[in-house]
Amino acid sequence: MPAQSKPAQSWNLPQGTTVKDSGPRTYKFSVDYNTANTKGELVYRQRVTGEYTRGLPGGDVMWKNVTMANAVGPTAPLDAPQKSEFMEGFRYRNDMASTMTPDFFKGFPPTAVMQRNLVWDTSMIEMFGQSHFDQLKLNEPYQILSNQDANIPDVGTFRNHNVVLEWIGRSQRNGQECALIKYQAFFNPLQIATGGMTLNGRSDYWGEIWVSLETRQIEYSTINESVVGEMKLPGQDTVQVLNIFRSGTFEPVDAK
Repeated sequence: MPAQSKPAQSWNLPQGTTVKDSGPRTYKFSVDYNTANTKGELVYRQRVTGEYTRGLPGGDVMWKNVTMANAVGPTAPLDAPQKSEFMEGFRYRNDMASTMTPDFFKGFPPTAVMQRNLVWDTSMIEMFGQSHFDQLKLNEPYQILSNQDANIPDVGTFRNHNVVLEWIGRSQRNGQECALIKYQAFFNPLQIATGGMTLNGRSDYWGEIWVSLETRQIEYSTINESVVGEMKLPGQDTVQVLNIFRSGTFEPVDAK
C-alpha cells in the first residue's frame, strides 16, 4: 500500500481578546536612542528606562523609576541616569485614545518626548499583541490602520501610513506558549514642534511581540524605529538633516 501522508497541522489562535490579569505585573521598558549625521556617524546617544505595572485595581496602569541617561559621540559611556520625577507614580487607564487628549500629559515638561514615547509605545504594543487574535491567520499579513492621522498635543502630528500585523509562528517565553506577532509601519509622515525645536520628516517602525496563548499577557516585545528628517534647534535658522534610530525591549521584571 502506498504511504499515506499526514495531514498538515492546523494552527489557529485562541479566539477572544480578554487578557487574564491575576494581579499587578511589572515590566521593564528600555529604549536606546542613537542620533546620527548624514554620514552615519553617531553624534549623540540616550537611554530611557522605566517600570510599567498593569493589572492594578480598576484596570489602571502605572509608571515608576523612569530614568534618562545621555552620552556624546559613539563610544563615550552614558552618564549617570537622571530620574524623571514627574513620571513617578503616573497612573491612568491604558487607553490609546485618552493618551492623545490635551490634558493627559499636563504634568510633563514640553521636552519630555521620550517619556511620552514610553506611554504610547506600551499602549501600542499591548494593542497590537492583544486585540487581534480573532483576525490573525498564520503567515498572512493583516492591515489594521491605513493613513490614520494622530494629533499629538504639545508635540506635533503623526500619520500611520499602513500598519500591518502578521502572526509568524509559535514560541516560548517565561514558560508560556506564545504567539509570535510581527508588526511594521513604513513611510509615516511626522512633524514635531516642542521646546523651540522643530522636526519635519518620516518614521519607519517595526518589531515583534510574544503573547501568551493562555493569558494574552505580553511576555516580551521589541521595538525599532528610524526617524529621518530636517531639524531646527531653538534660536537657529540652520536646518540640520539627521537620523534618529531607536531600539528597545519590553519584558516582565520577573522573567526567568
